[in-house]
Amino acid sequence: MKSQPTRRLVDVYFDKYAESHENPTNKLIHWICVPLIVFSLFGLIWAIPFPHLEFLGKYNGYVNWASFLIAFAVYYYYKLSPVLSYVMLLIIMVFSAGVVSLEKAHRLNGWPEMWHVCLVIFVVAWMGQFIGHKIEGKKPSFLDDVKFLLIGPIWLVHFVFKRVGIRY
Repeated sequence: MKSQPTRRLVDVYFDKYAESHENPTNKLIHWICVPLIVFSLFGLIWAIPFPHLEFLGKYNGYVNWASFLIAFAVYYYYKLSPVLSYVMLLIIMVFSAGVVSLEKAHRLNGWPEMWHVCLVIFVVAWMGQFIGHKIEGKKPSFLDDVKFLLIGPIWLVHFVFKRVGIRY
């Protein structure tokens, strides 16, 4: 008798997360809102004052509280799937460039402060998420287990990998 192959933890999490994300409208809302939430969360945490570190020279300001969140998230993703963690690191780098661009737009062009923009994005995106779950008729996964806040972004990435036939 053949034994069942052991399922990877990441696949178990994806299956559990998928249980409350079956409705096509809710899925579409997640494709829009999850990246916006991740981006805006980085911006909000980035904006928390961080001690001035002289040894960083001109790079002072690029190491901040968001750096710790990024390190934790990428490490967590790496433990679940190294390949997915590399892609998430690239996405996070793009989001970080976006946050820096918002800071520059404020300084140079009089845009609202970066954290104001991120706060609006954060609130609107979460409203979208809850609307999606209302349509779905199921509560968000993170209400049962907070780790699903981290699973959402890689759940989206894994669909891209599946579509193009890349193992993760």
